Amino acid sequence: MTPKEALALCREKEIHAVDLRFMDFPGTQKHFTIPAKALTEASFEEGFGFDGSSMRGWQAINESDMLVVPQADTAMVDPFMERTLTMTCNIQDPITREDYAKDPRNVARKAEGYMRSTGFADRAMFGPEAEFFVFDDVYFDTNEHESYYHIDSAEGQWNRGRPNALRGPGQPGHRSNAGYKIRFKEGYFPTPPADTLQDLRTEIMLKLDECGIEVEGQHHEVATAGQCEVDMRYGPLVKTADNLLRYKYVVKNVAARHGKSATFMPKPLWNDAGSGMHLHLSLWRNGTPLFAGSGYGGLSDMAMWAMGGILKHAPAVMAFCCPTTNSYKRLVPGFEAPINLTYSYRNRSAAIRIPVHSPHPENKRFEFRCPDSSSNPYLAMSAMLMAAIDGIQNRIDPGAPLDKDIYDLKLDELRDVPKVPGSLEESLAALRKDHDFLLRGDVFTEDVIDTWIWYKTTNEVEAIRQRPHPYEFAMYYDI
Repeated sequence: MTPKEALALCREKEIHAVDLRFMDFPGTQKHFTIPAKALTEASFEEGFGFDGSSMRGWQAINESDMLVVPQADTAMVDPFMERTLTMTCNIQDPITREDYAKDPRNVARKAEGYMRSTGFADRAMFGPEAEFFVFDDVYFDTNEHESYYHIDSAEGQWNRGRPNALRGPGQPGHRSNAGYKIRFKEGYFPTPPADTLQDLRTEIMLKLDECGIEVEGQHHEVATAGQCEVDMRYGPLVKTADNLLRYKYVVKNVAARHGKSATFMPKPLWNDAGSGMHLHLSLWRNGTPLFAGSGYGGLSDMAMWAMGGILKHAPAVMAFCCPTTNSYKRLVPGFEAPINLTYSYRNRSAAIRIPVHSPHPENKRFEFRCPDSSSNPYLAMSAMLMAAIDGIQNRIDPGAPLDKDIYDLKLDELRDVPKVPGSLEESLAALRKDHDFLLRGDVFTEDVIDTWIWYKTTNEVEAIRQRPHPYEFAMYYDI
């Protein structure tokens, strides 16, 4: 869509308001709204001003003025707001008119540009599998004298002993039968009535289609208490990241309309499966897929080298792909989480899996299973692509595959298999030591890397470290 076409859409749909959206540095979508009459063809060049110092990790107060520049090709009629057109924006400096280095979307655009400059590929296709929970009730707080959270779900196994505890599907006042509850780790593909969220996920699927996002399917995921997955079709890096912002927006708003709460927090439930965002990657040039070949798993040498780069740089890449302290509560043994940095054909217990669903060359890809949905998609996919490019440029050997069930191997069999970092702090330390591959093409700048490490360390790692944990009372109060 061009600027003229976006303006024509406003007239056709009798749009009254234009919502301008962008992604802040840590990964939360932001927006402000203007009257439709304020949007002109010149707006797509001149942009609109806002206070950059109020965005986390961005400008100082003495240089706060910034611009959002709407991108006409992202225009969409909002399915939840009355007569509102939404557009994703790029961030620019109002004086130099340069794209802002710490705008995550700009990082992703530069990553695509750097890939094209290498000459070996012109498209990086990403297919995300974003998982999330939908809860019936959640409340939490933390302060100087208390810290707690409470989650409830009509599906939750813990409600088997509480008949009529929560409302089930249907009309207001309906009570659920406690006999149909999903046991821990047994939530994969149940049918209603155990699966209470079928209609909600279908509504999400249809709303995504209305927003121009092609969906391949939806289903209940492994965990009890409303873990869901709605799969988007793959696409180019920037477009896929844009779509993930829309995806989260749709999921949260559909859940809210049903009186529920959706979260992309990686591990909200202890002792059950967490939510990941597996990322499928394939590279293309001139319409030809580059990852199909006659090697292991039907992959080409280029695909193997790309895997080698990702496995080599995985600890640093995970600072963007698993960017929260909660991310590492998901990456523990026993929950199908990839805790060993290896690859395999079909094996879902490896950090990188090679799917075997189709023999067609255009479907040849590999899946990095470490990332989760708390990540900023622009930064996560850019970091993954830059690691893959480094692997291809330097022909990095990924080593031998591990085709056994990793969780059943003995300790001596796993001694030489590298592990994922055990905490956000470890990932940030790895990023500090290993980030030269991210700086090529000025994709990630030193300022971006330093700000990311500073922000995550100060506001998340240290914040968690300083606060007593409720379980510490259970362990130590009577010591």
